[in-house]
Amino acid sequence: VNEVTTMRRHMDASHRNEYLTWAEAEKFVSMLPKDTKRRKLDAAADSQARLDAHLREPQPKEQIIPYSDAIFREAAIEWLIETDQPIDALNHKSFKYMIDVAARATNGVKLPSRSKTRRAIIDLFKRNLTNLRRRLLV
Repeated sequence: VNEVTTMRRHMDASHRNEYLTWAEAEKFVSMLPKDTKRRKLDAAADSQARLDAHLREPQPKEQIIPYSDAIFREAAIEWLIETDQPIDALNHKSFKYMIDVAARATNGVKLPSRSKTRRAIIDLFKRNLTNLRRRLLV
């Protein structure tokens, strides 16, 4: 294959004008090294990589609404209704403890996922069962 490449370089260096005249008359695409390189560069410029696949809409930051008694009351009532809780749930000591813990958060509260909550409940149950067995065996 070196011979063809050498021939093309020779044609480009010594017979360029004749070759281009012949190629145009025969409607032949020039295969001279400089012409091939120019076509590749033109094609690369036409098919420039696009950023579309890499661009993403920015995720809106979660706004933390400043605390007010009215907003808390509204959120508590919505929680009662949507989770079908009894009204006394707001007065339960564990609910008040949860609210006191959450009130100390400086950047909002991150709630655990359903699976992590389920796992924590099962672990707590097993711990309580083990403690109960220890008490009953003594």
